[in-house]
Amino acid sequence: MEQTTVKAGSAALHATGRDKLVAHLAMLLFAALVSGSYSLGAIAAPHIGPSAINAVRFVVAVSLMGAAGMLLLRSGLRVMGGAWRFAILGALMAVFFVTMFVALRITTPVSTGAVFTLMPVMAAVFGYMFLGQVPRTVVVISLLVAGCGAVWVIFGGDLDALLGFRVGRGELIFVVGVACHAAYAPLVKKFNKGEPVLAFTFWTLLATGLWIGLWGAGEIAATDWSELSTVVWIVIAYLSVFTTAGTFFLLQYAALRIPAAKVLAYNYLTPSFVILYEGLLGHGWAGASIAAGAAVTVMGLIVLAFAPDG
Repeated sequence: MEQTTVKAGSAALHATGRDKLVAHLAMLLFAALVSGSYSLGAIAAPHIGPSAINAVRFVVAVSLMGAAGMLLLRSGLRVMGGAWRFAILGALMAVFFVTMFVALRITTPVSTGAVFTLMPVMAAVFGYMFLGQVPRTVVVISLLVAGCGAVWVIFGGDLDALLGFRVGRGELIFVVGVACHAAYAPLVKKFNKGEPVLAFTFWTLLATGLWIGLWGAGEIAATDWSELSTVVWIVIAYLSVFTTAGTFFLLQYAALRIPAAKVLAYNYLTPSFVILYEGLLGHGWAGASIAAGAAVTVMGLIVLAFAPDG
């Protein structure tokens, strides 16, 4: 246990150039996996409620992560006390998921996507508050450039739609969720006491699932699980393995090695990946204007990846 702990703690405090490169690649994979859930999630949405699908995805993800931890870690899933850490981290992510679904019932996906682009900037603020991370000027500029590209893609390259954006109740609700997600990344690094990422991820997943289960208990109980179609279970499997267990692990791995603002900046790639997947699925390719916005996002993130941490 001591060897594993020292190694994990050292990685969190003294990440090498290789560690940081792997962290960036982890977040690139994170963005690709999360983006796939949009196309697949749209298939399952008419057949199962948001609380129910989130509850079952966390049950499966926690089970998988728990089994992996017991098999791969010498000390199993034991951590160094302080269960309150996971309660806070789980609550933050639960608020994000809940407010996203609540907001989507009130406003449009485009509007929620626009609010979502505030996350990396918020993460930079929380990174300074919790960890004293001060992003360099080139990092701030790269965040703004990548963010502008992402906003352009989200609004479909339509200037009139962008100018017509209005902040309503749904947008304000989702701002709370985005702020919680932004606070999550720096707090992972602050709360980690050297535990292996696998064990830390397990307890965070469990806490998040419990919070979501408490919020949506009624809907979960009312769901007729035996009547769900095969395609819904396929979507649930993808969400559980890749965009819950997988992305939580990748996010925590990266958060221990690179600044919070850089970690969450990869969320800007989500619209671009969705465009790519929709094209590959035969749903049509985006026009040149939208593709240009995606290219701006990618270039901004390339500069961000190679910029010094500070």
